[in-house]
This record gives sequence, structure tokens and C-alpha cells, in this order.
Amino acid sequence: MMGMYHRENGQEAFLVLAGECTLIVEGTERRLVQWDFFYCAPGTEHIVVAAGRQSAVVLAVGARGRGVGGGVVYTVCKVAARYGASVARETTKSAAAYAKAHAGLPRSRWVMYQPGWLPGDED
Repeated sequence: MMGMYHRENGQEAFLVLAGECTLIVEGTERRLVQWDFFYCAPGTEHIVVAAGRQSAVVLAVGARGRGVGGGVVYTVCKVAARYGASVARETTKSAAAYAKAHAGLPRSRWVMYQPGWLPGDED
């Protein structure tokens, strides 16, 4: 699963580089295989998932973000819910949309860069 079922004001595009996956768009499932391309117009509800024995490498490019498109809305979708990719209640807050997915992960923290961490950066 790449994320939660959503729509946004920005456009996105997806190219399957290897394998196969399932695209859920506007509540409908579509199987994607290597070299399939999906252009997602602004306002289109969608998510890409790998289910069962599926696995894929997908290049995703979009205009999501501050001042570019933004306006992400995580919407309820029965089809996406079968894959664990739908929220229970519509929300615009990513923290709420991903709360269950992030619950078991360790908390991240900022760490100052230390010389020598990158190759060729030895002092």
C-alpha cells in the first residue's frame, strides 16, 4: 500500500516499473502491470495497493504539497477498505488518516549530522 485512499487538488502520475499492483480509482479496481501508466487528474479519488501475491515498483510523481496543489482529503471507500487503505471517517488530517499505520512505529527524532557519515566526508 502506498498510502490511504484520497483525493487532492494536485495532479499525480504513476508508472509501474516492475511487477503488478491494483489501482483503486473512484471506487473501482484496475490491475496494473509493468509499464502501465495512470494519470490522476486533480480531484480524482485513488490509491495504489499490492494485494495477496502482488508486488510492484511504482514511480509516483505529483504536485501534492504546500502551495502547489495540497488540499488532500482522505475519503471513505469500501473497495480500498478491503486492502486496509481507507479511513473510517473522512478527514483532511494526515495524522488521523495514518494513525493506525503509524501506531506501532518508533517515534522519530532529529539528529545533528556527524562528519564521516557520508562516503568521502572523512576528516
